[in-house]
Order: sequence, then structure tokens, then C-alpha cells
Amino acid sequence: MSDTTTEGIRVRVQCRYAPERSQPAHSRYFFVYTVTITNEGSEPAQLKTRHWIITDSNQRVEEVRGPGVVGETPTLRPGQSFTYSSGCLLRTPYGTMHGSYQMVRPDGRMFDAVIAPFVLAVPHAIN
Repeated sequence: MSDTTTEGIRVRVQCRYAPERSQPAHSRYFFVYTVTITNEGSEPAQLKTRHWIITDSNQRVEEVRGPGVVGETPTLRPGQSFTYSSGCLLRTPYGTMHGSYQMVRPDGRMFDAVIAPFVLAVPHAIN
């Protein structure tokens, strides 16, 4: 699990291996992650973009950038949360993800809400 707070925006991530969507014989390991973004601060903030850095156990790095998350750019007022799930396909049974969400305040101030690193691992891969 990953849990970090930047300027009052808390980002928590939980991840699980999805064997039903994986094909280990073809080096295809699928992971589902669920993100909860909570505004624990005193000012609203809108999520504008995402930036993920995905690293497999062969040190192959992939960066993903784009607008919003799952087609949305949620605005979170103080006390509000937004939860979504997405997935990641790796060529190895172990890897990591981390990144950031670019957030904007009503007055136009922008900041990056950090997504702390978390592990993507087939259960037997970390024994």
C-alpha cells in the first residue's frame, strides 16, 4: 500500500495481482490498483493530469502522462474523496509504480500531489 499527503491532498493506493487477466507463460502479468484521493486540506483542488513511472524487475521504465484519471478531472472540496481503479500490465512478475497528480487551486496555483511508490508483485514473487 502507498499513502502520502501533499498540500492537504492524500493519495492512497492499494494493488492486487489479477491472475485471471495474466498470462505468465507469455510474460504478461496484470495488476489492478485502486486509488483514493482525499482532500484533507482547507482549500478545493482539481486534478488536471497524471504522471506514472512504472518500473519492472528488469529495470525497464515506462512513463505514462495524460489528462485526468479514468476520463475525469475531479474537483475535491475539503473533506471530499474520489476513488477509481485501473490496471497495469508488466512483462515481469515484480515491479513498482509511483508518480504524481497535477492539481490546481481555484486561484490558479498548481502543485504536484505525490503518489508514493508501491509494489506490483505476483504473490510468490516476493517470498
